[in-house]
Amino acid sequence: MPTLDRAGTRIHYEVHGDGPVVLLTTGYTATSRMWELQLAALSAQHRVITWDLRGHGESGSPDDPQAYTAAETLEDMRALLDEAGADRAVIGGHSMGGYLSLLFRLEYPERVRALMLFNTGPGFKKDGPRQSWNEMSSKRADQLEAGGLEALGSGAAVLGDNHRSARGLANAGRVMLVQRDARVIDSLPGIDVPTLVLVGERDRMFLAGSDYMASKIPGATKVVIPGAGHAANIHKTDEFNRATLDFLKAVGARVGARASKEEQA
Repeated sequence: MPTLDRAGTRIHYEVHGDGPVVLLTTGYTATSRMWELQLAALSAQHRVITWDLRGHGESGSPDDPQAYTAAETLEDMRALLDEAGADRAVIGGHSMGGYLSLLFRLEYPERVRALMLFNTGPGFKKDGPRQSWNEMSSKRADQLEAGGLEALGSGAAVLGDNHRSARGLANAGRVMLVQRDARVIDSLPGIDVPTLVLVGERDRMFLAGSDYMASKIPGATKVVIPGAGHAANIHKTDEFNRATLDFLKAVGARVGARASKEEQA
C-alpha cells in the first residue's frame, strides 16, 4: 500500500481510477475503508484518493499531541494532492473530514475545484456551543485512552475498524477534532466553487448545520438522503452514490463550459 512520509509520520493512502482528482477525507475514528462502497462508482471517471488521518487506521500515530493539529492535517492533504500531481481537486469529507475540507478551502482556495460536504457542520459562531463541542471531544478521547480500541464499539458508526493505536485516536480527539474560532463558519458566504451539502435524514446532530451551510454557501446543492443516518454513504449507498455522481457530472460540465468560453475569448 502506498504511504507518504510527512516529516517522519507515515500517511497511508490509496488511489483508485483515473481522471479528475477527488480527495476524500474521513471523520473522527473512521478509516479509508469507509469509502469502499463508493470506489467502484466514483473511480469509473475520476481518480479517487482515500487516506487515513494521523492516528487513524494504517497511518502513523506520533507521540507528540502537537503533531495532530489542523495545520498539520491540512498539510497532509496538500501533500497528497502534490503526490498525485493535482493542482486542483474536488475536496470531499465526512463529518470531521467535511469541516477539514472547509478549512482546507479557506487555507488553500487555489487547490479546490469543488467541495463535497457529507454529514458535517461548519463549526460555531458562539463560544458556548464551541466549548461544549470541545468538551465532548475531550471526553471521547479520554474514553479511548482509558478503554483502548474496544471503546470504539461496533456498527456503521465505527466506519472502518483497522486502527492500530487508541493513543493516536485520543491525541487526534484532543487536538484535531477541537475547534478554536469561527473562521470556517464565517467563511461560508465567500465560497466560490460548486458545493454539495449532503446529509442523512436521521442524522439529527448535523441537520441544522447542513441547512445553515446550504443557505450560506452561494449556489450550494443540498441533498437529504431519506432513511439515512450519520453514515449516509453506508446506510443508503445507491442514493449516496447517485447524488455524488450527479454533482461531479455537473462540476465537469461547468468546468468544460468555462474552458470552451475561455478558448473562444
